[in-house]
Amino acid sequence: MDEQRCEWVTNDPLYIEYHDQEWGKPTHNDRELFEMLCLEGAQAGLSWITILKRRENYREAFDFFNAKVISQYSDNKIESLLQNEGIIRNKLKVRSVVTNAQAFLKVQEEFGSFDNYIWQFVGGETIDNDWKSHDEVPATTKESEKMSKDLKKRGFKFIGPTICYAFMQATGMVNDHTRNCFLHKEKR
Repeated sequence: MDEQRCEWVTNDPLYIEYHDQEWGKPTHNDRELFEMLCLEGAQAGLSWITILKRRENYREAFDFFNAKVISQYSDNKIESLLQNEGIIRNKLKVRSVVTNAQAFLKVQEEFGSFDNYIWQFVGGETIDNDWKSHDEVPATTKESEKMSKDLKKRGFKFIGPTICYAFMQATGMVNDHTRNCFLHKEKR
């Protein structure tokens, strides 16, 4: 018998694997946090599956989200990325990854790690929500609004409150598995 999942999950095996193995699980690795921040920004205005299907292309194109390397990208490198059909070739989104890498490194220097900085917005612990259905899940929260405002102040781009909340869901800062989902009871 198949497990029941959150309503947003389709029958696509990639989506199922992402939901079951990654979404909502606490992430504290700086490189993984940076990757998700970049991918959520790339997703703005698109469906998540569009980005998920290109994830490996993004990893290769952006040096596996090594912020130190990305922060040094030249205009020629950015132009080559804009020709890469394996990623979303939006100039502002591509440039934002470079800008965000530079801001990310400054945050690491100030806080010791990006993890120390970003998890402060939820008091260092996952917020376990108890939604009955996907319709109840908000697009933003006071935490994502505060995070967005602070990230923007630090120079990050493509980081509005909705993107921040999706990032929080993806990295397990919030557990938004709905009650009908087999992962709902997997509280941390």
